[in-house]
Amino acid sequence: MIITKLPHVNDYGCYEIRLESIGGLGANLSGKILGELSIALGLNCSSFSSYGSEKRGSPVKAFIRYADQAMPIRINSPVTNPHLFGLFHERMAGKLPVMAGVGEHTTVVVNTAQTPHVMRDTLRMHAGILICVDALAIAAEAETRVNMVMLGALAKAAGFIPLEALEQTIRDTIGGRYPQSLDQNLDGIRRGYEAAQSNILQIEPDGKYPPAEYREPQSEWGYRNAPIGGVIPIYGSTVSNDLTASRQGYIPVFKAEACIHCGLCDTTCPDMVFQFSRGEYKGKPHAINNGPDYHHCKGCLRCCEICPTDALTVGNEREHDITKTHVRNADLIVKRMQFEDAGTNSYMESESATVNNTY
Repeated sequence: MIITKLPHVNDYGCYEIRLESIGGLGANLSGKILGELSIALGLNCSSFSSYGSEKRGSPVKAFIRYADQAMPIRINSPVTNPHLFGLFHERMAGKLPVMAGVGEHTTVVVNTAQTPHVMRDTLRMHAGILICVDALAIAAEAETRVNMVMLGALAKAAGFIPLEALEQTIRDTIGGRYPQSLDQNLDGIRRGYEAAQSNILQIEPDGKYPPAEYREPQSEWGYRNAPIGGVIPIYGSTVSNDLTASRQGYIPVFKAEACIHCGLCDTTCPDMVFQFSRGEYKGKPHAINNGPDYHHCKGCLRCCEICPTDALTVGNEREHDITKTHVRNADLIVKRMQFEDAGTNSYMESESATVNNTY
């Protein structure tokens, strides 16, 4: 154990960390590991997560507080003004108020392939230090997960967490449970630590973007006005009208020339993203597959598994300009709806529901 001197503390004597992510990227586990790390650092620690349904794509927050051993931690509220902030999925920016509470003394680590100057505008970041790490690409190369790369980058960005202490914590916490992937996880940690040494931008409060105060999410639906019995009166309901933030970096890539229009992709898709039109196939009238509407695709990749002709294959989303290649279904777009970011979806029209009345 080492005795660590915290670089900054707030009025409660705590150094605070907040992680924002979606289910499936490992932010909850990252928060637990950072909590366990306090033993090696000789610090007091409080660590907990906040999330709704435990499923991929739903918003997840993790909160970590460090304090000197002589300073007890007596608060357990969410971290509102973090010293260190980790954003595990760049597409969350603009969908959710992830940057709320980030200020001049915050170091922000983002999983993105963008440059810090571009990402600053995407995040509308008021001030602080911005570090961009392409954790997805690094994780693919190291054959590990995004959270391991982000943990390494966060440790470097904190400035007081030795790489050796983090590595030992990984061995002690998940090394015994997953020994077969320990080497890859440690490699991801090291690569993330190294990557955080570049792509750094110091942002002064120049007035370009105002600071965003932290507020707990408030729902317009409550026990007085929610649908009776918890019923969602909208069929075709999914977790979100716009599911782009649910994807973990991979999308189904559609090759129209290889498609036999069998409809298996539409059968297996949980979000009805495939668009069909009337046409001909092999000289006969047939429903023609025009490909997926990525606005509603959460990247489960079931369609790629079931496709018999490889008309749908797994691709890295960052390598494809889906704004130009995908079919957009304007009927599924709504201007304003409760739970657009997380909750019920807009009305989804299908022949089986509206014509045959078989829904």
